[in-house]
Amino acid sequence: MAVAPVPMSETAQHELVITRTFDAPRALVFKAWTQPEHMVRWLGPKGYTSPSAKIDLKVGGAYRACICSPDGKENWMHGRYREIVEPERLVFSFQWENKEGEHGKENTVTITFAEQDGKTRMTFRQAFFETVANRDDHGKGWNGCFDKMAEYLAGQR
Repeated sequence: MAVAPVPMSETAQHELVITRTFDAPRALVFKAWTQPEHMVRWLGPKGYTSPSAKIDLKVGGAYRACICSPDGKENWMHGRYREIVEPERLVFSFQWENKEGEHGKENTVTITFAEQDGKTRMTFRQAFFETVANRDDHGKGWNGCFDKMAEYLAGQR
């Protein structure tokens, strides 16, 4: 007897959730998100670079960062910090901006950092996406970033 697949809830269709475990202390993983000198080392999927990251780490403070594609196209993102609980939790808005300074749809990123046997379990949530395709595109990009983050953090121990 075939079992029908369980449909995703409306919320799940428009929310990206990624859980990764890094072989690094929680304080270091938190710093990777909150200090520009760390962020530029891992931000952007494979083949991308990050020439700029500015962070004003306080509730209401802004961040702005750029990732460059292998062909040199700049992709700018920015947002504001809504919640900071060091080294446990970060909540911030996220928007892309184009070269004319126009902003894309704003969504919210929530990241929790949990100690787990000397490692850090990071749970990343981004919502809400207008389409499943847009959510999945972000998932590919963020997973590429987190692969680079894992490599970077391994070299920091």
